Amino acid sequence: MRPSLLYLVKRTELVVRARLEELLRPAGVTALQYTALTVLERHDGVSAAQLARDSFVTAQSMADMVRALETRELIRREPNPRNRRERLILLTETGRRLLADYAEPTARLEERMVAELGPDEIDHFRDALNGAWRALS
Repeated sequence: MRPSLLYLVKRTELVVRARLEELLRPAGVTALQYTALTVLERHDGVSAAQLARDSFVTAQSMADMVRALETRELIRREPNPRNRRERLILLTETGRRLLADYAEPTARLEERMVAELGPDEIDHFRDALNGAWRALS
């Protein structure tokens, strides 16, 4: 009997996370923190609530993560000019340097993950994963 797709997706997610943790250990950031930093790299200046949603963590986990990343000077918070009660989270130059330092190693990890696929299969895999996410969102 073949394993379910749900099982295969979860197994892949767990091994990706473990490899990211190993890769990022020298930088002193977790895979979840790295994910949040990459979200900010694409969409800088978001609220903590939006960052939590886009980083796949709870609001409470994000509050702790923001404090840790801010202490490390990887992010900064500033008032939202459109909502005085909200603070926006932005990458610092230190955060950008960390992402730049790990861009190639994380790209190699991704290449390793799809090493058995051809270019068209990689595109199809990406589209299939996006389609699965859309269907369940």
